Amino acid sequence: MARITIVGGGVIGLSIAYECQKRGHDMTIVEAEECGGQASGAAAGMLAPYSEIEEDPDDFFRLCQRSLQLFPAWQNEIKLAAQVDFEYNESGSLYCIFHEADRLSLETKKAWQEKFGVESYLLSGNDIREKEPELSQEIVAGLWCPEESHIYAPDYVSALLQACRNTGVRVIEHAGEATLGDDNVVLAEHYEIEADYTVIATGAWTMNWEEKLGCSLPVYPIRGQICAYEGPSLQHIIFTSQGYLVAKENGSLVAGASEDIAGFNTDITAHGIGRLEKWSKKIVPKLIKETPFHTWAGLRPATQDGFPLIGRLQHNPKIILATGHYRNGILLSPVTAKIIADEIEGKAQELAIDDFRPERFQLT
Repeated sequence: MARITIVGGGVIGLSIAYECQKRGHDMTIVEAEECGGQASGAAAGMLAPYSEIEEDPDDFFRLCQRSLQLFPAWQNEIKLAAQVDFEYNESGSLYCIFHEADRLSLETKKAWQEKFGVESYLLSGNDIREKEPELSQEIVAGLWCPEESHIYAPDYVSALLQACRNTGVRVIEHAGEATLGDDNVVLAEHYEIEADYTVIATGAWTMNWEEKLGCSLPVYPIRGQICAYEGPSLQHIIFTSQGYLVAKENGSLVAGASEDIAGFNTDITAHGIGRLEKWSKKIVPKLIKETPFHTWAGLRPATQDGFPLIGRLQHNPKIILATGHYRNGILLSPVTAKIIADEIEGKAQELAIDDFRPERFQLT
């Protein structure tokens, strides 16, 4: 049994804490504010790597695919451990195009993803509208991925927190900004926590650890703005090159996301929400006379190369990073938890993770 302190109580930190506690370790979470109060709770909760990853396959695609495969059992396990329910919808997705010139990109993506066992189908515009009658007549074709899913992120994160508490994880909220003392003791307001391992899961705030950890950690906050309408209800996640629409069980239709660089500012802007309104009304004409009833923004932790930082520091192996998941924190929560738990226990990794090693940005 190891004593492990996790700094950061977002979806990644909570998932790691639960997985490690389940394996018999002594877990403590230290969160500056409230658990799940930043990017995790603001996410749209899509589990859709096949629609969102446009490029050729790499280890990041394999990471995302594996996490999607883990999610059915994982979400059920969290529900049982927390003794609460939350929305998990195996809806499938439709990636829609408006121009015939874009058909080749869909065919190319379908071809390389098939080599990894991805189930997908090219559909005509009429076929798309048979599945979703509310969609625009201007859509000429689309790619249907029945395996993709979505989850209601606020309830999922709350359930993770409850699962941690129910299984014995020590949760310290409102701890203020943490740092490291001698022998990797975590220092926070009113707390000094000794541990065998410390996991840094601080998302967009990870660069604050560069000096203390002695390495470059280029993780930057990207503001993602989102809005929600009251209906109409859609049965699938809808993607285009401009964004997504996803309907939730509470009757809301979430449209996202408009991204910009604004430091740590989470204010919404007329320009950002206006772009979402213009796009969503083109996809679903019934929204033309509708106004979003809710708008919000969250900070997504983006790394310099787009890959998360996952693994131990070679020069300080008692420090492990799990951060920089950008817009995939919800999706990657189960696989990251298992990777970090295996890393701590010295087990062989199921997936190749060298591309995610946190010290890859060091000058040589």
